[in-house]
Amino acid sequence: MAAPEPRGAGMRRREFIGLLGGAALWLPRGALGQPQSPIRRIGVLSQGSIDSHPTPEFRAFLERLRELGWIENQSLLIEWRFSEGSAAPLARLATELVEKNVEVIVTTPTQPTIAAKHATSTIPIVFVGVADPLLSGIVTNLARPDANVTGLSTLSTDLAGKRLALLKETLPGLKRISILWNRPSKGSAQVFEEMRAACKSLDIEPHDIGVSEAAEFDRALDVAVSNKSAAVVVIDDTVMRGHAEAVTRIAASRKLPLVSIYSQYAIHGGLMAYGPNLQSYYRRGAEYVDRILRGDKPANLPIEQPDKFTLILTLKAAKKLGIEIPSALVARADEVME
Repeated sequence: MAAPEPRGAGMRRREFIGLLGGAALWLPRGALGQPQSPIRRIGVLSQGSIDSHPTPEFRAFLERLRELGWIENQSLLIEWRFSEGSAAPLARLATELVEKNVEVIVTTPTQPTIAAKHATSTIPIVFVGVADPLLSGIVTNLARPDANVTGLSTLSTDLAGKRLALLKETLPGLKRISILWNRPSKGSAQVFEEMRAACKSLDIEPHDIGVSEAAEFDRALDVAVSNKSAAVVVIDDTVMRGHAEAVTRIAASRKLPLVSIYSQYAIHGGLMAYGPNLQSYYRRGAEYVDRILRGDKPANLPIEQPDKFTLILTLKAAKKLGIEIPSALVARADEVME
């Protein structure tokens, strides 16, 4: 016969079991065998540099993903790939992302998008900042993109002309400019041709001071001085934006006004920026990723183009250069940096 329980032992056991039952209510979700949401995986293929990561644009991208419930290294794993300004590694890096079985590939700008499209016809691709997806052969229809590719284009009718017209309003006697751009970038080459056409219509003489690497910036801006350019217009793609501070410093030392598409150059002391808000573009790109992860097909997501443009003026830079920006232009600016 079993020995009788000590007085109170049964009560203590019942209390203990009750405590276990109560504690179970506080266990993390999934600890009792409940199904947990799987961690999703996406890839990012950029022609930028790991040294400047995360850029303000990618911070905006990650912030919007968090707002939508996708937190890096918690609910979402991101495979980052950077080609460090070169087009050469893009095919290999795109293949790596495919082999990682990512569910979406985010690309920026044009050449990474082309590389990703060549690497896969099934994994959804969301591009951000492609100059002209039609001319680049990435898609054949903006309203219903090809198969697995969609995203946000920076293409806007006569944006280069509008930027040059604003510059000419600031410098009424403007006759000659130099165009600084990243030669390895296919998208920048398209914008460069658009810029040259706009110069012709505005009776401005353009000079090509494109570069293939950062070591060429000093030489390029010396050429702008020697050809007596009144200003330097920067085609600031992913690679060029990573060097905004250095380029602005070199231009300032040579008394050259800088005009850009996006805000980075103005932030670092450029004279003027006119173009779409890039951070809002990357936030919108995150929304495309969210929709695809939740089941939407890229072919059903129309490619978006900019419909709002921001004019930024830097009065401090104008003062240093001895330029008086017309008050009417200052009044129209979306942002004026003192």
